[in-house]
Amino acid sequence: MAVKILIVTGDAAESLEVLYPYQRLREEGYEVHIAAPQVKKLRFVVHDFEDGFDTYTEKPGYTWPADLAFADVVTEDYAALVVPGGRAPEYLRNDPEVRRILAAFAEADKPIAQICHGPLITAAAGGLAGRRVTAYPALELDMKAAGAEFEDSETVVDGTLVSARAWPDHSGWMREFLTVLRGKAPVV
Repeated sequence: MAVKILIVTGDAAESLEVLYPYQRLREEGYEVHIAAPQVKKLRFVVHDFEDGFDTYTEKPGYTWPADLAFADVVTEDYAALVVPGGRAPEYLRNDPEVRRILAAFAEADKPIAQICHGPLITAAAGGLAGRRVTAYPALELDMKAAGAEFEDSETVVDGTLVSARAWPDHSGWMREFLTVLRGKAPVV
């Protein structure tokens, strides 16, 4: 039986931050499921940096189907969790079901990979207090308010929690996450 990994996301998630770990983990032999507020075709976005803008820009991205709804997630069925960024975490953190999922993974000390704005969900679930993390740099104050020690670096590993700033850090983020994952839940 394949080792299962869960990705929690929703509309307006950053396309690359969902699809890169989805494909990379499948390449390693993991079975990957995407959970969202409801089962439907999700609409992702592309964030990029352009000259003359004080922040990133947003454009329509890929669409992708959710495999299951947050309410149907049985956390015991999954070995690890991926929390992508984009705008989705801004509203998903208010969903009690996604907070239940995050809290269960954190309490069980299962590997969690979070990137960009994804740590907003982990923070809302109470999973960052006393942890070292990185996130999109504009979230430094949010991370500190959640009780985390913020580091502005490509990837931060704190036990089973692996964080990255944004999609340009994918290779380091997935390399470190896979190291943690292989130690806790190797593909058999």
